[in-house]
Amino acid sequence: MTPVTKIVFLGASSASFGINMFRDLFSSHDLTGSTLILVGRNIDRLVRAERLAKLLNEKSGAGLKIECTTDWRAAFDGAEFVINSTAIDRNRLWKLDFEVPRKFGIRHTLGENGGPGGLFFTLRTLPVVFDFVREMERRCPQALFINFSNPESRIVLALGQYSRIRTIGLCHGIFLARNQVASILGLPAEQVEVWGAGLNHFQCLMQIRDRETGADLYPLLREKEKTHGPSVSPLTRNLFRAFGYWLGCGDAHVGEYLSFGWEAGEGGYNFEWDESERAKTEQTINEVLSGKAEIPWWWLTPSGERAVTIISAVLHHRKQRIESGVVYNQKAIPNLPAESAVEVPVLIDGGVHPMSLGPLPGPVAKLMSMQTSVQQLAVEAAMHASKDLALQALLIDPVVNSTTAAVQLLDELWEVNRPYIRKCIA
Repeated sequence: MTPVTKIVFLGASSASFGINMFRDLFSSHDLTGSTLILVGRNIDRLVRAERLAKLLNEKSGAGLKIECTTDWRAAFDGAEFVINSTAIDRNRLWKLDFEVPRKFGIRHTLGENGGPGGLFFTLRTLPVVFDFVREMERRCPQALFINFSNPESRIVLALGQYSRIRTIGLCHGIFLARNQVASILGLPAEQVEVWGAGLNHFQCLMQIRDRETGADLYPLLREKEKTHGPSVSPLTRNLFRAFGYWLGCGDAHVGEYLSFGWEAGEGGYNFEWDESERAKTEQTINEVLSGKAEIPWWWLTPSGERAVTIISAVLHHRKQRIESGVVYNQKAIPNLPAESAVEVPVLIDGGVHPMSLGPLPGPVAKLMSMQTSVQQLAVEAAMHASKDLALQALLIDPVVNSTTAAVQLLDELWEVNRPYIRKCIA
């Protein structure tokens, strides 16, 4: 008898991420007969997401049972998997996370996972996440929490320290890193195999190999990089020359964790492009649902994300290697703190098992260790809703270059985020 399950998708009304999740759910036939509960806050957008999900489900023959609700508590009853892609007033608050520190002289890149922005993402996101997991502990304590929301490392770290719920964070950064080195090597991305370990958005590619022959491609990368166009990933390449390893998945992401990260550019996230793409996606959804347009062919193909792969492997007790997952460290990377969130390959076989690639190169571990301390203190600030701890988290962050600026930006952004900041522990 084919096993079935119950999957809860938090943030299902997101036009952009929802499509990718639907692509994976409805291009698989491993979940036939299972129940998918779509959860969102905006009822109109949620109903539209449900209509789209049912259309894709019918078109693909995936055979899922689909429901939607705004009552996330009731949705958890009997769930075995909970997918989280929620965000709080994402673009408006993120813009402030980026603009306010700049006003006080802080030079940074994205303002999302590191620096002052990373702190405030943590302060307002963890209370919502812990609302979810505390309810899961009561209603579905054996469920697996699959997180896509940022800041990934801080969410997984907090859950590792303060919750019994099994957790994995997923990010496509490892594929971005592979694509970058493949481009420099002049090889198709699918020919290049990478194995990485480190922090989310700051992994160290421990191995770069030819997928067909197994040949070590690091010597060729070092040679090719010397003459590659200088405008491509200058920060990552400077780190590559200094440390001898390819670090991270792009200058903007890596730059969030470094005092000199702004050298890669201080433009911040392209909100205009983001909002334009979301509007296009919503228009396409409306046209498909009204019958004015055909379903785009790629909506019925896998997105490359790994949540459904994990769910299927756990459900069917199938051994499956996942290229990269954010997990609570313990001993996965022995020379990073045990109480940190790391990103490493993961083996799924009915459970979630981090695969250790051994210790990081010494200097790389020291570079990353600075950021683990920042993440630990930011999590404590959020869990205790402590402005004093938040200031300390800012003052140990390499991105912050002034005590005066730290106090000023903290005062302003704390007031903006006050409606969302609250204690997560008794």
